[in-house]
Amino acid sequence: MLTNNPHCEKKAYFITGTDTGVGKTLVACALLQAFAKQGKRSIGMKPVAAGCIETPAGLCCEDVENLRAAGNVAASQKLVNPYALILAVAPHIAAEHAGVEISLEQIDRSFRQLREMADVTVVEGVGGFAVPLNASQDTADMAEMLGLPVILVVGMRLGCINHALLTAQAIRHRGLRLVAWVANQIDPEMSAFDENLHALETRLAAPLLGVIPFQADANLSAVSGLMDLYILNSSI
Repeated sequence: MLTNNPHCEKKAYFITGTDTGVGKTLVACALLQAFAKQGKRSIGMKPVAAGCIETPAGLCCEDVENLRAAGNVAASQKLVNPYALILAVAPHIAAEHAGVEISLEQIDRSFRQLREMADVTVVEGVGGFAVPLNASQDTADMAEMLGLPVILVVGMRLGCINHALLTAQAIRHRGLRLVAWVANQIDPEMSAFDENLHALETRLAAPLLGVIPFQADANLSAVSGLMDLYILNSSI
């Protein structure tokens, strides 16, 4: 049963990653599903999506559809994904080709509407933490504007320690809190996985929310069960 307590504290999180293709959508969907299983109204948002396709209902993105399916609160596609772009390139390039100017103010308005509809809102960024959105702003600016605690998805492969530490540094430089991180093994043949994981645990100064083993075909229910929601439920 969904909670319907007007005094329930609303929570929201910003999901970023060490790179594109590291599993941000998978983690966002897993969290939405996990919160929904706790009886909380959960809703996802992907403010900017590139690589969308034309459908009778308009531009559509698989990531956005997955986010909408993983939560348990209905919202329009336009609200969940204010900017849908066709070209599968950096969003500022895709937006320029589409003749669109990505507005952080519009993203903020959509986010505030979504947040009123749910107990937990999960906002997925695009690409890494510093991907340009327009001529002067990037995803870090978007995260700073929203002011949400950040969950970092680390794509576990060679070089991930450097990528993760630099991203964590950038997050804190923006005055944001890295509330947790997720280790997602995207390279099935990664050498010294456990040693890399330990190095990140000792250096990131944030709790590990879950470790996702390599999956050729992601099992959302299984991944959802790997998320330690106690860390988020107990965070201030």
